This record gives sequence, structure tokens and C-alpha cells, in this order.
Amino acid sequence: MDRFTAAAVQLHVNSDKGGNFARAEALVRAAASRGARLIALPELFFWGGPNDAELDAAEPIPGPTTSALSALARELRVFLVGGSILERAEGLSKVYNTCVAFDPDGAAIATYRKVHLFDVDIADRSIRESTHRAAGAETVVATCDLTTIGLSICYDLRFPELFRRLVDARARVICMPSAFTFVTGAAHWEPLLRARAIENQVYVIAPDQHGRGASGVLNYGHSMIVDPWGTIVARAAEGDGVIFADIDLAYLERVRREIPCLDHRVLRG
Repeated sequence: MDRFTAAAVQLHVNSDKGGNFARAEALVRAAASRGARLIALPELFFWGGPNDAELDAAEPIPGPTTSALSALARELRVFLVGGSILERAEGLSKVYNTCVAFDPDGAAIATYRKVHLFDVDIADRSIRESTHRAAGAETVVATCDLTTIGLSICYDLRFPELFRRLVDARARVICMPSAFTFVTGAAHWEPLLRARAIENQVYVIAPDQHGRGASGVLNYGHSMIVDPWGTIVARAAEGDGVIFADIDLAYLERVRREIPCLDHRVLRG
């Protein structure tokens, strides 16, 4: 399939799992009703609470939230990138930040555990994801009849080597569910999204949380879809909502033919 419609969901998340899922589901349904074949949710769309409650909020995979996402993808006959959830893994005192992608039959076709953990001091706030979360170790793509989709999450955006590995695994679209902080988002969200799309000649679908979460962190919003030329083809307004863009793989291949920088690579590894 050379062309299909993709959608990114923007959402404000709180500590009410049921309420978060209900609002996310409504937006996924709205996207499907407008013809979206690929729909992506934001990072940790299912719950946003205090750090010391993360282990209690985490779920196994498969578990309640991923089972509900599977059923939704199957009912709507869409490819659904389920943002991410906190994954409880047996024997670990920390949780993974995990993205699961589903096909229109509801099958989980790829599972990605966030590799890069956000340990930073921003303005007057210290954020230490590694205190409560474990890091994944593998790059992951989801191969489906639409295209090959690379999976990444939020802080991964700052690490171009991850995106290059996804492209080496034949990704044509990269989904990046996020909860990007307002301070870093205002400065870097757009330029980094455009850079990753341009240097890898891919579509980047970046659904983001917006608003202040229960932990006190203000998220940036401004969800975007960027094409392989670096053009922002969809950008979210304020608040909850859905953005749409046509994914044109023939156009992607034309960009790669006309500027064949992926073929001209000298330094690899």
C-alpha cells in the first residue's frame, strides 16, 4: 500500500486509569471514523501519577490495558500503536515504559521497551526516571501490510543512532509516543522531530501529552506528523484532539532517490 491515512492522538493524562482510557478510546474511534488506518497514542496515556505509585499502577503484558487496546484495534480494524504503559515484569522492582503495537486482528505485532531514561535537572525540577524504571535494550520495528513502523518513546528523540538503526531495519514510518516536558518541548520538540525525519527520510508520527500531570510536570503538547522532507504536515492545537496526515510512501521513495544520503553513508556501526 503506497498511501494511507495516519492519526496521532493528543491527550491530557491524570491518575484515573478508567477516565484516561475512555477519553483515549473516544479519540481513537474518532480517528478511525475519518479513515485513519494507523493511529498512535501518547506515552503513558493510561495513567499519570506520582513516581512512588508507579509500581502499583504498572500492569503485566498482556494485561488489562493491552487487552483493551487489542480489542479496540480488532473492532475498528486499524493498526494501533498503543502509546506506552508501565509494564510490571516478574522479578523486577522497577517498571518498563513499554509500547505495544497491534494489527487489525488485535494481535500484538511489536513490543518496545524504552531504551533511554530521562534523568535530568530542568529549571527548578529534577526528573529521575531511572529511580523507578528499567531501561530496555533492543530496537524494535513492527512489520505490517501498511509499511514497516519503527517504535521509539519520548526522550529517544535525542538519540539519532536509534533512529538510524530503525531505518536500517527498513522503517519508513517512526512513531514516537511522548510526554515531552514544556521547557524542553518549547526549545527542541519541533527541530528534533524535523531533524529525525530529514536525516532518515522517514515519516515521524509524534503524539504527545499536554497539560500538567499529577506528578506536577507540565507537558508540551503540539503533537506533530512530519514528512520525509521535514515538512510539518499536521500539528495539534491546544487540548485533547486528533491530527491526521496522508502517509505517501511513493513520495518517501522519491525523496530517497533524489537525495540518496542513506546510500552514501560512509561511517556505520
